[in-house]
Amino acid sequence: MKSMKIKILGTESLGVRGLSCVINVQDRTIVIDPGVALGYKRYGLLPHPVQVAEGEKVRQKILKELKRATDMVISHYHGDHVPLPDANPYQLKAQKVAPLCKTVRIWAKGPHSLSRNMLCRSKALSIVLNRKMGNAEGKTDRLLTFSHPVPHGDPHTRFGTVMMTRIEDGATVFVHASDIQLLHGPTISQIVQWHPDIVIASGPPLYLPWIPEKQRGKAWNNAQRLADHIDTVILDHHLLRCKKGVSWLDALPSNVMCAADFMGHSRKFLEAQRRQLYRAHPVPSGWHDAYAEGLVTTTQYKEKKK
Repeated sequence: MKSMKIKILGTESLGVRGLSCVINVQDRTIVIDPGVALGYKRYGLLPHPVQVAEGEKVRQKILKELKRATDMVISHYHGDHVPLPDANPYQLKAQKVAPLCKTVRIWAKGPHSLSRNMLCRSKALSIVLNRKMGNAEGKTDRLLTFSHPVPHGDPHTRFGTVMMTRIEDGATVFVHASDIQLLHGPTISQIVQWHPDIVIASGPPLYLPWIPEKQRGKAWNNAQRLADHIDTVILDHHLLRCKKGVSWLDALPSNVMCAADFMGHSRKFLEAQRRQLYRAHPVPSGWHDAYAEGLVTTTQYKEKKK
């Protein structure tokens, strides 16, 4: 029997916003959170073309994996986690995904704590894919187990809930914990009780200036708790949108890493480096409008570094 293979497709340490991955296990190819985005504005700046080039690569990787997927998991309906019917130029269009999802099993977060906008997005996606989204929360299907709704970060905010995924092949247990941000103790307890060997989760959004010190401390303690119980802890996403997050990650025990480390790739914290990218590689006026209209490409910016 082949062992479980985990491939992380797009996260902040790989140059984009997202937490997409594909799990090959037994007779299943499971694509989780097939979405990608670029922070639309950071420091008053649109995504640098170097970032746009990385986003193009990740979109192609997701589409390639969906061509052979047996299962697709949607943890929630934010634009960096799901294909979008109304995608901006830096996101994944649902219309491109639709031909690849005619027979794939879809495991989606249910309506609990979805805002009106997110409910409309779920319905719009269902129409484009010509598939029912259903509600996978709390369900089990042989190798797959889905959590009941857990908070998207701080449970006292308006960001609603997400669905976590557990995958087991008899030898390895993998958990995808999406946008939990390490800010809710019972969610951490659920992960520990699932006895994973490997977990990938969003760390706290330290790039937001209004995150109180108490929450930062809670997230730190929860990261330590995961490290104490789990062999490999991959923290990425919100955490790595700023340099402080990188330092925070590197101060944790050695079994805690980012997605780029896990995959053996070089780290690409491009959103955190957006100002430096603009200084190192000036962007012509009107470039973003021209890109949206298909009049320019990212060719000259590919593989450029800060």
